[in-house]
Amino acid sequence: MTTTGLAGRSVVVTGAGSGIGRATALAFGAQGARVVVADLNADGAETVVKDIVAAGGTALAVTGDLSEQAVVDRVTTTAVERFGGVDVLVNNAGIMDRMSAAGDVSDAEWERVIRVNLTAPFLLTRAVLPHMLKAGKGAIVNTASEASLRGSAAGAAYTASKHGIAGLTKSVAVTYRDKGIRANAIAPGGTQTGMVPDLDQGATGPTAILAYMGNVGRVATADEQAAAIVFLASDAASNINGVILPVDNGWAAV
Repeated sequence: MTTTGLAGRSVVVTGAGSGIGRATALAFGAQGARVVVADLNADGAETVVKDIVAAGGTALAVTGDLSEQAVVDRVTTTAVERFGGVDVLVNNAGIMDRMSAAGDVSDAEWERVIRVNLTAPFLLTRAVLPHMLKAGKGAIVNTASEASLRGSAAGAAYTASKHGIAGLTKSVAVTYRDKGIRANAIAPGGTQTGMVPDLDQGATGPTAILAYMGNVGRVATADEQAAAIVFLASDAASNINGVILPVDNGWAAV
């Protein structure tokens, strides 16, 4: 039987201070991986590091805005210098939009959501690829969304960003599959994370989108999403590449 093979591996998890990212960092730590806990919130990141270490694991925190190249460089350099490389990258950090329709979304909302949800994962992927190529192996797992599969799960900016993540995932998978590098993504449905969009209930977007939200089904826990991420990063998924995996209790099948 194939084992996870994660013990001793260097893993970067973004958005790891809370929600799915926190659960994922803890899960990797429990598997014996050495975890770089990257988050904008320093207190959240340090708390996760303490929890991993208290459980007998190895972790350190890097804080900052991952949409900034300097922060991306610091995360990558830290993983390489402290843990010897980057075996696994989990691009999980993200923000919600206001469910604004395309005709109503502001430049500021569009640019911030795209920057955090799509550009930051691209920057990190680009930064770690040379190290994975040198090692001849690596796994990248992105957090997409139900909104990467349909047009009725979020606003225009978030939907576009998550469709972009799906495209980035598949592009990396195809381009580097002969180099020992795999790229996959989970597409979470409703999940207990504390991320709540700032809705204008009278706006076009929420009025239209919320009418389709009755099919969400059971809301997942962050641990359930983390389990899927760890699986895709592990040796148990060694022949899985370019997949966008719904973790949504069947919502994508409705």
